[in-house]
Amino acid sequence: MKKKIGVLLSGCGVYDGSEIHEAVLTLLAIDRGGAEALCMAPDIDQMHVINHLTGQAADETRNVLVESARIARGQIKDVATVKAADIDALILPGGFGAAKNLSDFAVKGDKSQTHLQVKRLLSEMHTAGKPIGAICIAPAVLAQVLGAKQPALTIGNDVGTAAALEAMGASHVTCTVDTVHVDKANRLVTTPAYMLGPGIKEVAVGIGKLVDQVLAMIN
Repeated sequence: MKKKIGVLLSGCGVYDGSEIHEAVLTLLAIDRGGAEALCMAPDIDQMHVINHLTGQAADETRNVLVESARIARGQIKDVATVKAADIDALILPGGFGAAKNLSDFAVKGDKSQTHLQVKRLLSEMHTAGKPIGAICIAPAVLAQVLGAKQPALTIGNDVGTAAALEAMGASHVTCTVDTVHVDKANRLVTTPAYMLGPGIKEVAVGIGKLVDQVLAMIN
């Protein structure tokens, strides 16, 4: 039976949702690794909508689950319906949606809170000892939810963001784009991706290593 890997999306587009390159590279690496992806997202409105051509906020409303379905080719579930028992591991691609929709880290920093159903699933996964991967800015969500467990995470080398993670209880580890950090005690794998860039081929190396490591950690 194929291993089933949850992929927690946060919309569609780097500035207000999931970073599309990171999400697709994650899905590709899961498929290449012989596992099956189960995409999911919260059924909520986005914090706001950004015009990705101009970078300006748009006067419209979009739903995170509906937008995430674009990346998942329609095969996606409301995160509220997913339990840790349904999947063998969970991976969070980056993009500002992780810090705007899965949590409010983009606005509140180390005082942020995480969407209740996202927090529930992450807590269930951690309690069950199932591996969790987080890419780019998404480790900030892990820091908020699991800060009491003193997780070791990376977002690359951004001093301000690293300080916010540490204020939430995490220990930040500086990593390059083509490497991952593994917190064996908490069964977490993180990689910087577009927190560092510079391009899709470099980001692909780190994400491929993260997925491979997550798959290897499944009991």
